[in-house]
Amino acid sequence: MGKGLSLAVVLVLLLCHRGTAESQSLCPYKCQCFTPVQVLCADERMSHLPKNMSRQVKEFIVMTSAVSYLFSHSLEASPQLTKLVFLNNVLRSIHSEAFEPLTELQELEISGNPLLEQLFPGTLSKQGQLVKLLLNFNRFKVVPPGMFDSLKQLETLQMKSNIISDLPAFLFLNLHNLHSLDLSQNKLEDVKRETFCGLSRLEILKLNNNLINNFTSETFHNISQLTELHLEGNQIAQLEEGVFSVLTKLKVLNLRGNLLTTFSGKVFGFEPSNLKELNLKGNRLTGLSALCSLTSLTDLILSSNQLSNLPEDVFKNVTELENLDLSENQLTILPGTIFKDLVSIKAIHLHKNNLTEVDAKLFEDQVYIQQLYLSDNQLETLPMGFWDSFLIQHTVRLHGNPWKCDCHMWYLHDWVLRNSNDIEMLDRMLCESPDFLRKQTVASVSRDQLVCHMSKDDMPDLRSCSLQASSDSMTIKCKVDKCSPLTVNVQFQVDDGSIKEHILKNEPENSQCSNVTMIESPLQ
Repeated sequence: MGKGLSLAVVLVLLLCHRGTAESQSLCPYKCQCFTPVQVLCADERMSHLPKNMSRQVKEFIVMTSAVSYLFSHSLEASPQLTKLVFLNNVLRSIHSEAFEPLTELQELEISGNPLLEQLFPGTLSKQGQLVKLLLNFNRFKVVPPGMFDSLKQLETLQMKSNIISDLPAFLFLNLHNLHSLDLSQNKLEDVKRETFCGLSRLEILKLNNNLINNFTSETFHNISQLTELHLEGNQIAQLEEGVFSVLTKLKVLNLRGNLLTTFSGKVFGFEPSNLKELNLKGNRLTGLSALCSLTSLTDLILSSNQLSNLPEDVFKNVTELENLDLSENQLTILPGTIFKDLVSIKAIHLHKNNLTEVDAKLFEDQVYIQQLYLSDNQLETLPMGFWDSFLIQHTVRLHGNPWKCDCHMWYLHDWVLRNSNDIEMLDRMLCESPDFLRKQTVASVSRDQLVCHMSKDDMPDLRSCSLQASSDSMTIKCKVDKCSPLTVNVQFQVDDGSIKEHILKNEPENSQCSNVTMIESPLQ
């Protein structure tokens, strides 16, 4: 990917900077000059750097060449360079004095050299003006102590995709202007608290895809200005209370793909946190608690974990939340007020869980929600009034549930027909039962087909019901046990074919059930 991206950048440069006849006439052999100050050498047959380069050149890029060694004299004729890039070459070794003449250098990249295993101490001792240093996709195993001591102006440092297993203590001690540090995709097994001393202005720290398994609150000593922390793809199994408490400026925390089984907001201490984005996807979470300190949180990703239930107050005070992803867990039911007061929410993903039912008022406060995914659960229907709170057009996914297409689906069926344009993959929203409707799309079923068939055991004893009529009134009287449910459904069919429906239910009481009572249903 890195190679393809770099080639694309070069092509853009070629299109945007068409070299003049004058600059091309002065251009080194086997190279191209976009302008008098820019030179690109990308010849696979070139094994040595050109010697006839103009002193006007400020930016020198060497790509996909056969250059294997940088000697002490290789760049001595170009002390004016401010940018030097070696990308996807076959460098094997760099002399410790190779860059000594380049005291004006501001940007240096040495990336994509699979045979380059080390940099010698002192290699960067004269680069005090360096602002950006990229050392990616090489085979560096160790970083010599003091390697970066002279780089006091450095703002960006990347060493991703090497095989670094350890970092010397105080390696970054003098990098007071460093804003972004990327150590991802290495072989780090432990991080000492002294490693990050001095990084008071750090904004982005990436340590993802290493083998880190432990952190303490002292790990982040002296990097309190950090705004982004990437720890994805490690082996972090636990986080001690207050471990991130010193990171008061932190906006983004990515812990994706670790081994966490529980997570508590107490890792940020007891003061309200400024965190905006928290990614816990792909851990082993079975528990979640005390997020109330995350009052600024807008994005929370909890997908691909093992959550089977959540506390009712888990999102209390997280009122700024806009995007919540709980997909691919093992949730079977949600407390009816779990999302209460999340009035800023825009998207809730609950797909690929085991939800069997949802409360009619589960999303009562989410009137402006834009995206709701309930697909791939175990829902048979949705309760009356479930959709009534939603005020704006939104995107919904409901497929992959075992929908029971009977009389209990009238409310959902009517809503689906009215809002079919808002339902993604509507053609995959299928009836699971009854058998005669199995595999038919919910939208294709007529309302008359949504009926409830009762067995003899379920049928009430209609002999206890009587019908009385007088003038324009009709009364149905049924003698029923107070503890037995009974629903009387009366339909009026008008001459034009329209149907008006009235439903009266006898709800069982939990206690003090008497033997006999009467239900009277006057019909007028």
